[in-house]
Amino acid sequence: MKIAVVGATGMVGTQILKVLAENSFPITELMLVASEKSVGKELEFGGSKHAIISMQEAILRKPHIAIFSAGGERSLEFAHQFAENGTTVIDNSSAFRMDEDKKLIVPEINASELTKEDKIIANPNCSTIQMVLALSEIQKQYGIERLVISTYQSITGTGVKAVKQMENERMDLKGEMAYPYPIDKNCLPHGGDFQEDGYTSEEIKLVNETHKIFNDSSIRVTATVVRVPVVGGHSESVNVETKKPFEVSDIRKVVADTPGVVLQDNPEMNVYPMPKYTEGKNEVFVGRIRRDYSVQNGLNMWIVADNLRKGAATNAVQIAEYLVEKGLV
Repeated sequence: MKIAVVGATGMVGTQILKVLAENSFPITELMLVASEKSVGKELEFGGSKHAIISMQEAILRKPHIAIFSAGGERSLEFAHQFAENGTTVIDNSSAFRMDEDKKLIVPEINASELTKEDKIIANPNCSTIQMVLALSEIQKQYGIERLVISTYQSITGTGVKAVKQMENERMDLKGEMAYPYPIDKNCLPHGGDFQEDGYTSEEIKLVNETHKIFNDSSIRVTATVVRVPVVGGHSESVNVETKKPFEVSDIRKVVADTPGVVLQDNPEMNVYPMPKYTEGKNEVFVGRIRRDYSVQNGLNMWIVADNLRKGAATNAVQIAEYLVEKGLV
């Protein structure tokens, strides 16, 4: 099983390598790909050092699977070249998510849609993954009419530059700015690029990707994305209107029984999910489940996950594991 990790030196690429190692993924040959300036440098994996190679060399070596996390432009430029050479590409960028002929996969929800013919598979946006996984069994059993989402997203979703900006601010140092304003001791209602209607690209992803993953464009979805000075993971306040009536106790059980989800919901003991405690974990954590009395069949939830793990690296590796298990590569 030959595996290529494209963008191996980045924040997500580093996590992909960690998850591959932790899950004892069956690798016989590992190819690490990064920018031209990194070619020849070495990274450690599985107790041995691996030299970083160029994109073209990786294509020629014909890996069975290539996990991309090098940005949309690189994916658009090179993913098809890997695919045409027989490699199955799992792409972490937004490049292919809304392509009609590409699957958008959260393994616990819709991995069964994958076939051998799917040579480019899209990994959803981090904030989408944790939300749809937390809601997946609710959608199956009760149906979802409407979602109102407010996110509190970690700066790690922007990348190393954003983390450095916050660290500089905390040490009162001047440096390169990832955001148009300070992020430390601040909240920025600005995730992605603003569109003509005032929504950002991150907010639109939550709408479109939810429709595609649940295969239901009738769900009404609206979102506000906020960046917060946190490194542990993304948090989301999600207001749900279901099609069928429910009991809150039943919802808690449905959430607790959802694969990949951990229920942390005991307000009397101050038990609820927080990004500080989800960092490095692969699960999605849900709490603050309570009825919304202002609408019929209304429900409030608080959803937290490490955006570099389940929101990116873990989900991609789980897709790869499914492909191997089902003999699709």
